[in-house]
Parts: sequence; C-alpha cells; structure tokens
Amino acid sequence: MKNGYFCQSRAFRSGLTKEHRRWKYTEMKSTAIQQMPLPTAVLSKLAVAFVALTLVLPTSAQDDVPILKTEATGAFVWGEDTRAGAVSSSIRDPLTGNAIHKLNHGGVEVSSRAGFEKIRSGHAGELLNFTATVVNNTTSELLVRQGAASVDGRIILPLPLVLTRKGLSKKERAQVWEAASMNCFASGFLPAQVFLPPNATADVRTVTPRSAVTLSFVVKDPRDYSVLCAMDGCYPKGTIRFSVTVNATDFVFVWPGRTMVDCGK
Repeated sequence: MKNGYFCQSRAFRSGLTKEHRRWKYTEMKSTAIQQMPLPTAVLSKLAVAFVALTLVLPTSAQDDVPILKTEATGAFVWGEDTRAGAVSSSIRDPLTGNAIHKLNHGGVEVSSRAGFEKIRSGHAGELLNFTATVVNNTTSELLVRQGAASVDGRIILPLPLVLTRKGLSKKERAQVWEAASMNCFASGFLPAQVFLPPNATADVRTVTPRSAVTLSFVVKDPRDYSVLCAMDGCYPKGTIRFSVTVNATDFVFVWPGRTMVDCGK
C-alpha cells in the first residue's frame, strides 16, 4: 500500500509539475504578445482616426449653434429701437395725462400702461399692474399669450386673477386675487376685460385681422423694501419690465418706477 501510494503521489506531482510548466509558458507567451510594439502602419491609422474624430466633434458643436438660435424667441424692447426692429413711441392720455408706451412692428401695435398699489387687507408689499392692447393691422391672425414681469433680474409670473370672488368656494377664494378690490382696476385706470393667466399654456388669445384685444395682469413685487419715497410721493424702486408674447415675439416695455401711476392716490 505504501509503495502504491508513493507511486501514485509521485505520478500526481509529476503531472502537476508538467501542468504548471505549460501554464507558465502560456502566461509568458501572452505577456510577450501584449508587450510587443504595434506596427508603424497600425499606429499611423490610429493617429489619423484620432485626428479625424478631433476635427469632427468641434464641427458638429458649431453646426448646432444656428439651430438653437433659430429656435429662440425674439424680443422687441421699448426704447431700444434698431433698423430691423420695432419702433418705440410714447403718448399721453388726453384725459388723465398718464403715459402710454407703444411698440410697432410689421402691422402689429402693442401699447401699454403700468401702475402700482399697496396690497390691501393689512398685508405688506406692493402690487405691480400692467395692461397691454394688441392691435392687429395685418392680414393674419395673431396669438397672444402669457405676460410676465422682470424686477431686479427676477422673472415674476402673473397672479391668478378673477373679476370677483363672488360665487367661489372658500378654497377657490383663497387661491385667486380679486381685481374688483384693486385700486388700479376699481378706478378704471386699467381695464378688467381679459386677464392673462400665470400658466403659459393655459390660455392663448386670438386676435383676428383688423381687430384688437386688451389684456391685463398683476404681479407681486418680490422685494422686501420695494418703494422709495420722496417729496413728490412714493414709487417702486428701479425699473420694471413687463412683457406679452405675440406669436413667437416678446414685446417688452420698460417702466421706471417713477413713471408708473400710483393707483392708491
């Protein structure tokens, strides 16, 4: 038994040694293959492919820029006329003497008024009120949509407005603002015909050729100290920008706070 076990053990060690040598040879061969330098022709092809890829990537990025530009919404800004842009003007209301700003371009005339007032019911803050009349002197329909305001670089969307809260549930009344209780509308300074919604996709007004529509909206001034007082009264600080979108173009009106009408007087 011992001799038999010794023979079997010796044969097993011999086979293991041969297998180990075979594995070692294979590993050395594989390592040698991996460390072999690539032929010059292969390196040249790889270099050409890398250069081609490097050239293609910036070119594709540059080609994408005009597409983004063509999809961007255009804008006309009151007081910043250009040769190809809209024409700005300002007139005085013959009855009140208040300023009316206008932008004209391609048969589309947009005029605007702006006012402000303190929030009622003991709440702190100011309301900024804006109205725009869009006159369509073209032969095509116009689509008028969401308005917005910009205060110190911050975009503020319109408050949800209703003419009156009467007939609404308690929950609904808490979610809307009543135009009838605002001085700018109650005094008749701003018309309460149609309100622009706070959601850009919620409503779109169509203006047929040779007709007009008047739209109003209100935003809450987001600043903690938004009013500056002097001898002649108190006015919103800085400059407020209001806008409405006609088709794919923003008509932006620039109103310095001192030129806005104080509806609370």
